[in-house]
Amino acid sequence: MTDIKKNKKSDINRFIYKLHNLLNSKENSNSFYNLLMLSTIIISLCCLAFKKDYKVIQLVDIITALIFIIDYILRWITADIDKKKGVISFLLYPITPWAIVDIISILPSFRLLSRTFRIFKVLRISRLLKSLRIIKLARFSKEIQLLIAIWQKEKKALISFGYLAAGYIFITALIIFNIEPETFNSFFDAIYWATVSLTTVGYGDIYAVSVTGKIITMISSLFGIALIAMPASIITAGLLDEIKEW
Repeated sequence: MTDIKKNKKSDINRFIYKLHNLLNSKENSNSFYNLLMLSTIIISLCCLAFKKDYKVIQLVDIITALIFIIDYILRWITADIDKKKGVISFLLYPITPWAIVDIISILPSFRLLSRTFRIFKVLRISRLLKSLRIIKLARFSKEIQLLIAIWQKEKKALISFGYLAAGYIFITALIIFNIEPETFNSFFDAIYWATVSLTTVGYGDIYAVSVTGKIITMISSLFGIALIAMPASIITAGLLDEIKEW
């Protein structure tokens, strides 16, 4: 009897390991499961392109939500393989970042699966939470994982450029706000103008009128080209290095 129990336990362990490898097949991003989940995420996001909840959209939402629920349960079952803490692994899994993203993106669909979830009947909140499913793409897409790897390697330099850009936007906004107080009703308008000028977008809804303001706009746009070019070159160099390794 003891041998039978041991054999059953080993069979269960083998099954869980196989299941874990299937769910986390990072070596093969084109595996059937990865392609299934990528397709499910994309289809569920496409449903958000419609304002009205048609019956077909509701049906697709229910099917995709069930697939996400099954994926969540399977990952919960295999949680101990990664954490290796026994029963505690199953208690810790629901509060891990990926599990939180999963559950938040699933919950809005419960308004269709059950009428008792009235809190999720607010359409805008429901759509907002569903849009978080786009984050799930990072788990199954090798290309997005590549970008994350680049960010992890070059994050110090990129964060430095981020601080530099934020500081320049603030200072430029402060200058233009005091030069043309009639043009900019609030400091937020000045921040908005400085941001679109720095990125050389320039929507034209708010713009400088005076000669001094126009000069500042030109300087801001030229500085924006140089500032955006620097992190772009870092990302390109990091991408080439990662492609060689992958």
